[in-house]
Amino acid sequence: MSDSLTITAGSNSAELPITEGSIRATDLRAIPTHDGPLTSFDPGFVNTAACHSSITYIDGDAGILEYRGYPIEQLAQHSTHLEVAYLLLKGELPTADQLAEWDKLVNTHRFVHENVASFIRAYRHDAHPMAKLMAAVASMQTFYPSSRRLDDPGARDMNIVRLIAKIPTMAAWSYRHSIGRHFVYPNDELGYVDNFLAMLFQSQQRVYRPDPRVSRAMETLFILHADHEQNCSTNAVRSVASAGNDVYTSSGAGIGALFGPLHGGANEAVLKMLREIGSKDKVGDFIDGVKNGRTRLMGFGHRVYKNYDPRAKVIKKSTEEVFEVTGVNPLLEIALELEKIALEDEYFVKRRLYPNVDFYSGLIYEALRFPPEMFTVLFAVPRTAGWCAQWLEGVTDPEQKIMRPKQIYTGHRERSFVPMDER
Repeated sequence: MSDSLTITAGSNSAELPITEGSIRATDLRAIPTHDGPLTSFDPGFVNTAACHSSITYIDGDAGILEYRGYPIEQLAQHSTHLEVAYLLLKGELPTADQLAEWDKLVNTHRFVHENVASFIRAYRHDAHPMAKLMAAVASMQTFYPSSRRLDDPGARDMNIVRLIAKIPTMAAWSYRHSIGRHFVYPNDELGYVDNFLAMLFQSQQRVYRPDPRVSRAMETLFILHADHEQNCSTNAVRSVASAGNDVYTSSGAGIGALFGPLHGGANEAVLKMLREIGSKDKVGDFIDGVKNGRTRLMGFGHRVYKNYDPRAKVIKKSTEEVFEVTGVNPLLEIALELEKIALEDEYFVKRRLYPNVDFYSGLIYEALRFPPEMFTVLFAVPRTAGWCAQWLEGVTDPEQKIMRPKQIYTGHRERSFVPMDER
């Protein structure tokens, strides 16, 4: 690639430097047009970089996902979610002493103010748990005014710890409220993921201890979902943060973005598709329908990945562990057959449609008897670690400005006001 690119607009031209494989948008101002400086039109920001970041690296063509340089496959195999959260926030893996101190710090902040419990109870029982979680997280700023002191490193770090610690509690309470069960409070005898499972599922037990295979599968899912670069919800977090907002308000915006079915609800769509297929012997007919445009293939393809989603490979193994405990989800046979045919069929191979993270995650959540509306909540809990890391990087970045994209105006110009009796 050359080090510069010459761009011409009418009689005006300029040679713009190419750095890091891109041209700075501000350099486009060197080329005037009749409507002002040259700008780019990029719906969905599919080819626009809005920040520098050292948190998560993705190579979509090669199917690579790394947190701070560490392959996701290694982290999923060897780490815990809190260890990965530390990595995302601090930039390095913790030592044994650092991890023990970090675990203790997070776990001592799991309790949530009782007013938040009342806040969640005030909703109708059938309100979507994601809506309850979004409101609860955003409300946390009112309990911790120090979160607005963005120039105070101690306040920033403490409120990040609070949010990572408390969001499993708020998520579990949102779920319990939906099913009409009493709220279960955090248990200091349990680790981060086991405590979350206990707050979700404890019934008459004094201490609920999940099956280690289920616990490990959830830990793996938490690690895989912890961050994913500048996706829709992360962009929402950074955009809201750029206005000078705290980590709770910004993460509430992230939850709102994740709430959208095009972002966080895809695994539910996969389950619906598998049920509509009905049986393994009908997969061939379904594939023909996809090719003919009669049906849509869910759980395949990704905005970034043009190869097998590395998270999907890891989750596929976790399904085996969960199904040892819960029994095999009958939809798994359909999913495996669908994956087998799609990966061999020239139609899908040519279009680089490979299974993504949503293809198998919904099968695990359903096997654990979560209702579909909880799937996105289970996504939001681990993603909070990534949102916090992205928020922190954004608010401490001297390059960052308040986000304000340009537009291409297509409306009327210079019209004169018409009095009411003349319209």
